[in-house]
Amino acid sequence: MAHLHTLTHPTVAISDDERAFFIQLGARITGLRKDQGITQVQLAEQLGVSQQTVTAYESGRRRVPISNLPRLATLLGTSVEALIGQPATASKRGPTPKLMQQLERLHALPKAKQKMVSEVLDSLLAQAGR
Repeated sequence: MAHLHTLTHPTVAISDDERAFFIQLGARITGLRKDQGITQVQLAEQLGVSQQTVTAYESGRRRVPISNLPRLATLLGTSVEALIGQPATASKRGPTPKLMQQLERLHALPKAKQKMVSEVLDSLLAQAGR
């Protein structure tokens, strides 16, 4: 009688803190993805993974590889620090990733619409006293 050999992957126990981290990371991924208007399928395609993998990331059932964090943060319009729940450093100055994305989208608009957005922005900033 032939013996069947099954390949098993060793399971690595994770602490409750690690489990909580990945659940919180998943929640941040979900929220940011939805804020950006990106579907799980679209995010999966951009990351080169399956939609099921994105679902597992978002639910905290699967660890996001560290090597994917910079790409994931860029796609979600945030920093790696914000994505993993670390406070941003006060020394960073300049536009936020979301603002940069908005500027890129603004640049793609026709000149007349760019001018209109610029005028509205100027008016809001003047009202704010800046």
